[in-house]
Amino acid sequence: MSSHLFALVDVNNFYVSCERVFAPKLENVPMVVLSNNDGCTVARSAEVKALGVKMGTPWFQIKDLAKTHGVLAYSSNYTLYGDMSNRVVEVLRQFTPNLEVYSIDESFLQIDAVMKHYTDPTHLGLTVKNRVKDWTGLPVCVGIAPTKTLAKFANHLAKKHPQWQGVCDLSTMTKQDLHQWMTEVSVDEVWGVGQKIAKRLQLMGIKTVFDLLQISPQVMRLQFGVVMERLCYELRGVSCLKLEEVSPPKQQIIASRSFGKLVTSFNELSESVATHIARAAEKLRLQNSVTGAITVFIQTNGFMRGEPQYAQSIVVPLPDPTDDSLELTAAAMSGLSKIFRGGFRYKKAGVVLNLLSDKPVVQQSLFEDMEAKGQSAELMKTIDEINTRFGSNLIKSAAMGTKQAWVMRSDNRSPSYTTNWNQLPIAY
Repeated sequence: MSSHLFALVDVNNFYVSCERVFAPKLENVPMVVLSNNDGCTVARSAEVKALGVKMGTPWFQIKDLAKTHGVLAYSSNYTLYGDMSNRVVEVLRQFTPNLEVYSIDESFLQIDAVMKHYTDPTHLGLTVKNRVKDWTGLPVCVGIAPTKTLAKFANHLAKKHPQWQGVCDLSTMTKQDLHQWMTEVSVDEVWGVGQKIAKRLQLMGIKTVFDLLQISPQVMRLQFGVVMERLCYELRGVSCLKLEEVSPPKQQIIASRSFGKLVTSFNELSESVATHIARAAEKLRLQNSVTGAITVFIQTNGFMRGEPQYAQSIVVPLPDPTDDSLELTAAAMSGLSKIFRGGFRYKKAGVVLNLLSDKPVVQQSLFEDMEAKGQSAELMKTIDEINTRFGSNLIKSAAMGTKQAWVMRSDNRSPSYTTNWNQLPIAY
């Protein structure tokens, strides 16, 4: 067994739970959160899951069911969810500095070094669970084990079986009990085993987590590669996956959205592309990178039969790598003008920042205007600080427009309770 001890903290039904924090009347009410343009379900309350609604089900397919059972539908509020995620992480950092933010609602903690402060791992898990609930209002489950893969499995048990009271510790469980639980869980619940791999495993007679445990890791490597070999060792209690305490810089940044209505004019397309550039450039500066090329793409709705279809993209190389939103916008507009064709109804547009590199080590051009570059850096820094403090897109380029009639539908979005002064919750 590994000498390490990991805890996976996962917020239950994260998007739904965020909505319920500021609207307690939604507690125990069946509800879903919808994707962009209020299209598909991306989060379901326990009550909706009990009705058999699957993740990703289009909203129009369950409207009758929703009417019958009183299911409420909310538009995605990513600003709220992102801020609540950051608050949960800040609480978790009080327990250990060794933390990996795995996703918006999940974090791994390495806890072996702090166990001296607690009676046992379950004591720590309950303390984490209760503090996150008290300080943020969000319910979490905690899985504890000697490896990250087993911690993920423990979290699954904590979520599915009320007897654990939200905290499952595999590190003190007998091998016999652990193997029994493994026989009751499908192999596709193993972290890193997707649907395609699960189907291949099932054809090999590997249907449960315990079945996978029995197979030689070396055999799995020959069949599926080194990643599967590591997962097999992790299931045996051998820690192969370390914490990624610092997220590696992204090698590509994509920003795109489907339109709330079909778009026909160049002006509306250009506004959307400029808006995507602003968001992508902000992410670029946040990770201290620059980009050497931009891909701009536009497309019609391929699902609308009988309509003329058009989809095109273009790569715009940049003279020098940059993170300046204004330079990137100008380059993107140049690319868009070359691929735009009239007579089509466009459904989506977006940008991709390519050829990313670390800003401090980029080689300077011999003819580069260093004074202008310094002014650009100061301008971008000031814009980012203002927008971070007072609200996204408070300061923006004129190319982004003002009305933005093309923005995605969000007919039932909750207020930005934690990030907008004008939408703060009011206590009566």
